[in-house]
Parts: sequence; structure tokens; C-alpha cells
Amino acid sequence: MSTSQTTASPSADERRLVLTLGCPDRTGIVAAISGFIADIGGWITEAAYHSDSQSGWFFTRQAVRADSVDLTVDQMRARFAEVAAQIGPDAEWTLTDTGARKSVVLLVSRDSHCLIDLLGRAERGEFPADIRAVVGNHRDLEELTTRFGVPFHHIPFPADGKPAAFAELARVVDGYEPDAIVLARFMQILPADLCQAWAGRAINIHHSFLPSFVGARPYHQAFDRGVKLIGATCHYVTADLDAGPIIEQDVSRINHDYQAADMVRQGRDIEALVLSRGVRWHLEDRVLVHGRKTVVFQ
Repeated sequence: MSTSQTTASPSADERRLVLTLGCPDRTGIVAAISGFIADIGGWITEAAYHSDSQSGWFFTRQAVRADSVDLTVDQMRARFAEVAAQIGPDAEWTLTDTGARKSVVLLVSRDSHCLIDLLGRAERGEFPADIRAVVGNHRDLEELTTRFGVPFHHIPFPADGKPAAFAELARVVDGYEPDAIVLARFMQILPADLCQAWAGRAINIHHSFLPSFVGARPYHQAFDRGVKLIGATCHYVTADLDAGPIIEQDVSRINHDYQAADMVRQGRDIEALVLSRGVRWHLEDRVLVHGRKTVVFQ
């Protein structure tokens, strides 16, 4: 049995070097980036741009065929650092290699639908990362997890021992050095220190179309309010409950015949789809965060 769930690495002609950048907008940014890529012989396969008039920031994502560049990733980073410095001191950028497999740790409680969806996608080779482990505060999903060949760590969260439990959670998760920590219906609120330590990596699925119905039992809140649409929201975790930058959302129509249990059942389908999209876009470096907002280059 494997110790994690892995999918195949991209072939040589599929491997990409992905450059993302956000900075105060001005003229000449695109020319500087395209000139840099041309100078190193880069073959661009994707190029996306967004200029936000409200914040005055510019965002871009560029994907380059790795086999077109005669540089190591570290050499390319060093070369682009000079370009970024010329663009401006506030430029925020990353350069990643799709040939370097990313890793994910999933956090769960008792609900299985998001876990099953992500494990199934990874088993079919449809997930752009390795699922290294699953951590649960109950044992309900242990057998399911190990059936997929993924290690399961049980960390109970007693009411009088949560600080110690979160410390153990941090120890286990950080041991895997994951690129994403996915709260796949993990029904514990991360403390502020963990939100800070995992900022930009911790991703949650909330079973509501935020900012409506934050907190617990959102479907029941929606039922009591008589809404005609229910939804789900994938967002980065921050110390402000259910208020982190939103990555993806979707909705489904309901009617007056629905009871709260019907909304929960239908909502599970939306949750699984929204979470898988959001996590994929994060792992593919398609999400750029600026303040409370995101730019998602799909």
C-alpha cells in the first residue's frame, strides 16, 4: 500500500514554468515580462492579464514550455528578480515548475462527500498534486481514507484540550510541508496563529454562498430565511471566520417544497464541485490574492 496518493507527473512537452505577478499598474509591465521571456527563448502557452481600476493593481499569469528554456528554475528566478525589481519594489511574483509535484493534506471531520470527491479525482489522475495525508478529529473516515492508500491521522479535539490538539495538528500537517491544507468539511475553527502560519495555503469549503449565512448550520439558516438559491464557497482561511478571500462559488436553485434536509443533500454536490475547482486553481497557480479579493485566471 502506498503512503500517499499520487498522480502521474507531466510529460516533457507538458511541463510548464508558471510565472505570476501582481504590482501597481503602469505602462511597460507587459513589455518587460514578454521581453524577459523572449530573451530566454521561452515558448508561451498561456498568457492572462487583468488590470483592476479600483485598486490600481495589475495581475498576470504566464505559462511557458519548460523544454523551450535552457535555464534551471533557480536561474530563471534569479534572472526574473532583476526584471521584477525594475517593475517596482511592490511587485509580488512567483515562478513555479509543474514538473515539481505539489502536495496536499486534507482535514476532515465526519462528512465524507468532499473527501470522496478529492480522493477519487486523485486516483483517476485528475488532481494536480499528491494527497499526502488525511487528518481527522474523528475516526469515521479512516477506513475510507486508507482504502485509497492514504495515511490517516486521528487527532481528537476534546472541549477542554483544544490548544494541545491544534498544536498536534500543526505538527502533523507541517511534517508533510504541504502546498495546500484543505479543510474538506473540517468542523473546527482554526486558531489565529495557525491561520497566520498557513496563510495562502489553508483552503476551506463553506456550505453557503458567502457572505450570507456564515458560521454553523447555514442550510438551516437558509431554510428559515426562505431563500430560492443555495450555494457553496471555497475561500482561503483567515482569522476572520468565513471571511477569507473567495476563490470559487456556485449555486443551485431550490423551491418551497424543500426541507432543510433536502437543501443539505443538494448542497453536498455543490460543495464537492466548488472545493475541487478552488483547490485545483490554487495548485495550478491561477489564484492571485490582493487584500480581501482574488483574481482567478481560469
